[in-house]
Amino acid sequence: MVLRIGHRVPRDERVTTHVCLTARAFGADKVVIADAVDPQIKETVEDVVERFGGDFKVEMGPPWKTVVEEWLAAGGEVIHLTMYGMPLPALIGKIRRSERDKLIVVGSEKVPGELFKLSTYNVSVTSQPISEVSALAVFLDWLFKGSELPKRFEGGRIRIIPSDRGKNVLREPRSSSRRLKKEGFRA
Repeated sequence: MVLRIGHRVPRDERVTTHVCLTARAFGADKVVIADAVDPQIKETVEDVVERFGGDFKVEMGPPWKTVVEEWLAAGGEVIHLTMYGMPLPALIGKIRRSERDKLIVVGSEKVPGELFKLSTYNVSVTSQPISEVSALAVFLDWLFKGSELPKRFEGGRIRIIPSDRGKNVLREPRSSSRRLKKEGFRA
């Protein structure tokens, strides 16, 4: 699960939406947006899940500290992605070997200092300023060793068929028929 903290309505709408889409595409099952409610993000992400499939959820509003403390109390570990943490290559083996459920925290502009103390790991994807979206993508890719990339999302109406040129899309009609109709074109 991914915890997004520091979301500012409406300023961060696009970036937080991208955090959610990246989390979904790279193998997370849920994003919790702490301390804020932004219905447009939830609607956008739920629309993507309906069209492209999968079982991904977005929750909004709970205080970040409550989410972190409850996660730790339930036996999980908290992985805070920050440029101030320990290098990803130094920690990824230990994180992968752990069987504990993982809460991956990505922040916005300023993260509360208390998070550094509460986190099981403070992980630096790079010690340079980068987007939380890119840090999340790189971390999840390293965590899953690339196994998330070919993942197939069940239940969607749209499936992209790899193509070296143009777009090749399978679309399922909105009717109850589960038959996929091929609609493609070459650019």
